[in-house]
This record gives sequence, C-alpha cells and structure tokens, in this order.
Amino acid sequence: MIKMLAACGAGVNSSHQIKKAMEDEMKQRGFDVKCDAVMIKDITEEMISKYDIFAQIAKTDLGFDVKIPVVDAGPILYRIPTMAKPVYDKVEEIIKNNNLN
Repeated sequence: MIKMLAACGAGVNSSHQIKKAMEDEMKQRGFDVKCDAVMIKDITEEMISKYDIFAQIAKTDLGFDVKIPVVDAGPILYRIPTMAKPVYDKVEEIIKNNNLN
C-alpha cells in the first residue's frame, strides 16, 4: 500500500477532497493508495516520514526539509479534469520511479 498525506489549513475540507480524489483516481490506475488528511500545523518531521508522498495544496514552509516526494495537489480542487490530470500523472510517475507499487 502506498501511503500519502494531504494537508490543509483546517484538515477538514480541501485535504479531504484531495484524499478522496487521489484514492479514487489511483485505484482506477491500478494502485493501492491510502491517503490521510490532516491540518498543516500538525505535520511534524516524524509524522511525514511515515508516508511515501506528500500532496500539498499550496507550497508551504513546514520548518524542516521534506524528504519524501511532494506533489502540488491544489489543481484537484478546481474539479476541472484537464487541471487535475497532471497532478495524478505526477503521482503515478513518483510511484513508478520510486518503486512504491
């Protein structure tokens, strides 16, 4: 299973939309992805190290270097397929290039 982390300001709306969209799309592409949604302020270096991919909504300075692949997932929120597709493609590329499958 590929573990992803999505985060937004409140950890309630945007991150959950990205979580659902990522899990659904990656399943259609044949990948077993589990995505957790949290508040951005709650992310620690220890927490993020337990994930394979970080799906950020906006470029965020967490106060430490993120050592896992980061995907800018904000375009998913527009719900325009042509904007979301490059995000999903990037996630698939990360999965394949890092032998996460």
